Amino acid sequence: MNVRLLAIPRASSGARESFRRVLSLRPPAALLPFLLPLLVLAAWQLAASRALLPVQILPPPALVLQTLVDLTASGDIVANIEISLWRIGIGIAIGCSFGLALGTVMGLSQTVDDYISPLFRALAQIPSLGWVPILILIFGLDEIVKYLIIAKACFVPATIAMAEGIRNIPRAYKEAATVLGLSRSATIRKLIVPAALPTIFGGLRLAFSNAWIALIVVEMLAAQEGVGYMMVWGRTLFQTDIVIAGMIVIGVIGLAMDAGLRRLERRLRRWAVPS
Repeated sequence: MNVRLLAIPRASSGARESFRRVLSLRPPAALLPFLLPLLVLAAWQLAASRALLPVQILPPPALVLQTLVDLTASGDIVANIEISLWRIGIGIAIGCSFGLALGTVMGLSQTVDDYISPLFRALAQIPSLGWVPILILIFGLDEIVKYLIIAKACFVPATIAMAEGIRNIPRAYKEAATVLGLSRSATIRKLIVPAALPTIFGGLRLAFSNAWIALIVVEMLAAQEGVGYMMVWGRTLFQTDIVIAGMIVIGVIGLAMDAGLRRLERRLRRWAVPS
């Protein structure tokens, strides 16, 4: 039996080159961070326009945007953001201050670390929100509960980052400080802090993230003001657009805090000791 092979026309070299050129096209680097959010927004709009879910559950992006505009114009969202930022500012100031101080002592003294580390590690395993019931029993729904929960959330990563940063300083640097006759305070200021700076900021970024998450959750559970409470209020009214608007605000503020820490780290890295 004779079989005829059909000749498949091959693309010309010019066509193949054009195809390769199309595949090699890349969007500008400045646009890369926006690609995934735009895809999510497009999928969201498509799902809302086809009514895959009721509008009460999945409102369209235009409705959420209008809700954001209305809440901003009425001053509700601005007032709640101010309250949340005030709470997280106090909580971070308390937690990071004690965390960096304790981390410094644990990093400089092995004896102190041997005494404190077991208890510290045990307490660190308890989630910050696990303290909410007992703190409410002791303090009620007072603001001190929010401050302590936020402080606990950032205390642990700040302590660990500071201690690890000091322990990881090369021995040669410490020997150089001894040869130069630097005092303890000068050694901490001119050697330890600059050398541990990358590790410290890594811990601070994690501390700020944990604190922000803890704040929102505790506002959902035990508050009558703030961005977290605003989301609970929207859920109670079955207005998902308010809930999503709160989620957007939370994400934007969290991203802004992380970007601010990155920028501060870049400015301070001129102190850092080259590795």
